[in-house]
Amino acid sequence: MRRAERTFLLVASAAVLGAAAFLSSLSAQSMSGHRSTLPGEERPQEPAKTARDFWSTGPDAESAAALLDELSDEEVLGQIFMMAYPGTEPPPLLYRWIDRRALGGIKVFGWNAEDTEVLARAIRNIQEAASRTGHRIPPFIATDQEGGWIRHVKGATSVTPGNMAIGASALPRDAYRSALFIGRELAALGITMNFAPTVDLALKPRSTIIGPRAFSSDPSSAAVLAAAYVRGMEDAGVLPTAKHFPGHGDTELDSHGILPVIQVDEGTLWERDLLPYRMLIAEGLPGIMSGHLAFPRITGDRTPASLSPHFITEILRERMGFDGLVVTDDLFMTGAAAPGGFPEVCVRAVMAGNDILMVSKILEFSEDAWIRLLREYRSNPAFKARVRQSALRILRAKQAYLKQKGPAGVEPRPDRASVLQSPEARSFFQDQAYRSATVLEHTGLPLTPGPGRILLAGPFSDFFAEGGARYPGADTFRFSHQPDPEVLALELQALRIRVRGARAAVVCVANSAGAAFAREASRAGVPVYLVSVLSPAFALDAGPVAGGVAVYNGSRESYAAAFAVLSGALEGRGILPIPRAP
Repeated sequence: MRRAERTFLLVASAAVLGAAAFLSSLSAQSMSGHRSTLPGEERPQEPAKTARDFWSTGPDAESAAALLDELSDEEVLGQIFMMAYPGTEPPPLLYRWIDRRALGGIKVFGWNAEDTEVLARAIRNIQEAASRTGHRIPPFIATDQEGGWIRHVKGATSVTPGNMAIGASALPRDAYRSALFIGRELAALGITMNFAPTVDLALKPRSTIIGPRAFSSDPSSAAVLAAAYVRGMEDAGVLPTAKHFPGHGDTELDSHGILPVIQVDEGTLWERDLLPYRMLIAEGLPGIMSGHLAFPRITGDRTPASLSPHFITEILRERMGFDGLVVTDDLFMTGAAAPGGFPEVCVRAVMAGNDILMVSKILEFSEDAWIRLLREYRSNPAFKARVRQSALRILRAKQAYLKQKGPAGVEPRPDRASVLQSPEARSFFQDQAYRSATVLEHTGLPLTPGPGRILLAGPFSDFFAEGGARYPGADTFRFSHQPDPEVLALELQALRIRVRGARAAVVCVANSAGAAFAREASRAGVPVYLVSVLSPAFALDAGPVAGGVAVYNGSRESYAAAFAVLSGALEGRGILPIPRAP
């Protein structure tokens, strides 16, 4: 399919928000602690001897409501929490939350998941602990496995080109199959919820927090590709969660360390950042993550959207008609901070309309926030109603995504090794990396091997490995990925000396430092060729070059694709997913 045809497909598909027929064609297919009574807290009622069992009750709304009615106050409140544990082995405190408070979810971070077998054992132990409780309600096991740059579960899982590569190929089927293979791997490990796709737009493509996690700067393209991704994840049996509502793309700031303030009006936000959400909601999106982002031109203050009833209840729930799960981004992020501290943040998150409070640690059993929320639940009818509404949504989502699997199905699969990095997945992701490679400058292409010295300059070993394979005998110059100003000056001076007399310099550009090395080589009078990785915004700022190719992840397969195009062995067919500067 040629570029014009692919572009037409995206525009035509995005023109109609209800794209059900289009998307349908994509489908292929023990430990527990003993609880002591907390200060000022009553001991919760024990489950009845004939307690309802999540697995044996029906899959309908009435069954979920009946199960909710049997839960203790603490168990109802426990359902709306999602916590993370330190290290690789869940400690007794986590099992105590499961046993005594029916903890609703566990978030898997990168520090838990370097070894997939260790992670699988932990997930199995968690689900077995939940199966021994009175109501046997399984927790959601969630992670961030977007593809490309963000891959919290490492170990034996697939390395993939990522969202911006999907945007460059501009093929919804690439989005669908990427999510399908990623989702199958997660499901094989017992992970049942994925905080993906990222539907933030690449409006600030130099951002170090979003960057290549975005599909595109174009809302319609992002919407179509995200919808295909959601379908693939669901077909793998994993609940997808689009993020970061209402949009993290128009800022270069990172809400982990600061509250980004985005100066945009509601009309622009509705037609731009919210377009992908509107299409996904029309297609039945089951989950959304709320972001810690301030929009003072809309709310009149700097309240984070994640804590804003206007954004979560009025816009998302009422105007957009979303009735799925809303999960907060980590409430310990600086962007979520509010007067009154963490307990107040939790109360405000609930009252804003969030269903799941996600935190990046295990709360202490007598945490102030827990005591505050339990007190609110027992004394404030409006707060209690809001919590019960969320807990019912959570139970309904578990009916939809977990009940059909059965008790054994929420645990890691015995044959998981055959699913992780399957030959089919490896072949697909390699082809996708080649398919998405994008020519940035074609004037001097191809750079063929032959007489004369070629200098490869970059910070990454895989860049040199693949460059050396295409250009045997090439000289190499390694520079720092993120040098401080003093080191940068010294390394630029060293490059100036090394590049003299070279037939060409091939420079890896992953950030502003890489662009500086490209400009320095060009000033030396040597033809410069770029290999852009991650966001191409930095390469587009590298000045005049003889040739350039963009790929969107720093994987070995992506570098192989870039050098194949650079040397003329492959035609670069990708479409640049961000605009060139005027």
